Amino acid sequence: MSLASIFGFGPAADVSIILNGEDERQQVEYRAGKDKREKAPLYFDGESVSGKVVLRVHEGKQLEHYGIKVQFIGCIEMFYDRGNHYEFVSLVQELAAPAELASTAVYGFEFKNVEKQYESYHGINAKLRYFVQATVSKRVGAITQTKDIWVYSYRIPTELNSSIRMEVGIEDCLHIEFEYNKSRYHLKDVIVGKIYFLLVRIKIKNMELSIIRRETTGAAPNQYNESETITKFEIMDGAPVRGETIPIRLFLGGFDLTPTYRDVNKKFSTRYYLNLVLVDEENRRYFKQQEITLFRRNEGEHSADASDGPSVE
Repeated sequence: MSLASIFGFGPAADVSIILNGEDERQQVEYRAGKDKREKAPLYFDGESVSGKVVLRVHEGKQLEHYGIKVQFIGCIEMFYDRGNHYEFVSLVQELAAPAELASTAVYGFEFKNVEKQYESYHGINAKLRYFVQATVSKRVGAITQTKDIWVYSYRIPTELNSSIRMEVGIEDCLHIEFEYNKSRYHLKDVIVGKIYFLLVRIKIKNMELSIIRRETTGAAPNQYNESETITKFEIMDGAPVRGETIPIRLFLGGFDLTPTYRDVNKKFSTRYYLNLVLVDEENRRYFKQQEITLFRRNEGEHSADASDGPSVE
C-alpha cells in the first residue's frame, strides 16, 4: 500500500470494462512480449462491440468527475517510434456528464457494426491492436482503463494458386529442381513437395527446410527488416545420388503463424518464405528461398480445395 493510500490521498475510485458475452467467446492467446503471453476475446470485422464500464467509488470517499467517455480504438504501434500511435479506427461515446459520485455506477455502451479491416498482430517491431478505453476526467488528470480484443479477418488472396517449380545449382557441380504443390496455404494446411537431384558432384552432408517470417516496418530510407525462423527440420541426412527424389511433407498447424500481411496501413508487412538449405562436408551452405502466401481459412466453411478459402493480406 502506498503512503498516499495510507493518508487518504489515494484514488477515490477505479474503473473496469466488462464486454458482453466475453466468457462465451473464443479466447486467443498471443505473444505480448519476449516471454509473455496474454489472452483476449475474439471478434470479427463488422461485429458490434458492447459492454459496460463499472466505476467503483471506494468506501468512504466521493468522486467528483468532469465527464466519462468510452472509446473503441484500432491503432498501429511501432517499436522504433514509441509514443506515436497511428489510429485507423477511433470511435467515442460520452457516458456521463460531470457529477459527484459516492457509490458505484455502471454505464452501458455499444459500438455497432464496427469496421475492423485489419487482423490483430503482435510482431517484433510492429503491433496492431484493437481495444476499448474508458476515461474518467478529473480536475487534475484522469482515471483510465483499457481492454484489448483480438480480431481475425478472412480475405481471398488475389494471386493464382499455382505450383512452384524452381531450379538451383552450381555450374558443373550441383543441379537440383524442387517443386511445391501450391504457392498459398491456409494456416492449418500441409506443404507437399519433391526435390529432384539432377546432378550431384559435391559431397552433401544434409539438407534442411525452414519457414522464415520476415517483418518489414517503416519506409525507405528508414526501413527495418527482422527475420525469424519459425521452424527448421532436416529432410535428408547423407549424400544423395543423381536421379534421387526426396519427398517433402510439412504440416503447418503446429506452428505460431499469422497470415501474410502486405503493406498494412502503409506501416508494416509480414511475409513468409520456404528456405531450402544444403550443407556439404566442408560446411558450406547452399540455399534458395521462395515466398509463399499464408491465409486464415474460415473453419466454418468447407471446401474441396482448402486453398480456395478466404485469406488475409
